[in-house]
Amino acid sequence: MSAVNDLVLVRGMDATRRTLRRWNARPWTVIAPWTALSAAIALLMLAAVVTVAASLTPDPTLFRLPGLDAPPTAGDFAYLLYRNGLVLALHAMACVAGFIAGSSLPLAAANRSGVDRWVHERAGPLAIAFVAGATLFSLVTQTFALGLRASDVAGQLGIAPATLAVGLAPHAIPELTALFLPLAAWLIASRKGRWDELLAATFVTVALAVPVLLASAAVELYVSPELLRALAGM
Repeated sequence: MSAVNDLVLVRGMDATRRTLRRWNARPWTVIAPWTALSAAIALLMLAAVVTVAASLTPDPTLFRLPGLDAPPTAGDFAYLLYRNGLVLALHAMACVAGFIAGSSLPLAAANRSGVDRWVHERAGPLAIAFVAGATLFSLVTQTFALGLRASDVAGQLGIAPATLAVGLAPHAIPELTALFLPLAAWLIASRKGRWDELLAATFVTVALAVPVLLASAAVELYVSPELLRALAGM
């Protein structure tokens, strides 16, 4: 059993190294489709957030808005990175799970027999379905949570949710695009049946997303508040 697991691990890492070498030769042919799909998902989610916010009654409770009614702090910056880091980790784990379910489990099944093989052959599709369902659930809950927050903030500023979205766009669009890069890679690989590429995609998409999230957090705290202040006539 240990020999089978070692073989699967070695073959999985070999496939990842080959994928990274191939991508390194023509990086933009890989990154461009990820970015385009991720940006499309981000824009759809932003539109959904505005729709949810417009349908809700704002909470009259006043919230602390860093950069607007209080100077931003290092704690605010750390909180944004923590929040976005959790979402990025969730999407990255979906990539890893896709690699395991679509690539590693079939390799392991090929080296087993009997009931053990039957379990491994059926575990892959079930795991992929579970990851897809969990990711969809995450997107829906994020959309409603952000819509609720957007409704309250728009009410506090006295502007429409769509106007709020315009003010948040400079950081929200690149931030959401970065967060959805692993998801975009997962969707593209699954459509092409290239599950063996997903571990490499995890490494690359996270490496690309982290600097964008750092920059977006800075824009959210120091640029977007000024734009919102102008839009709200404050």
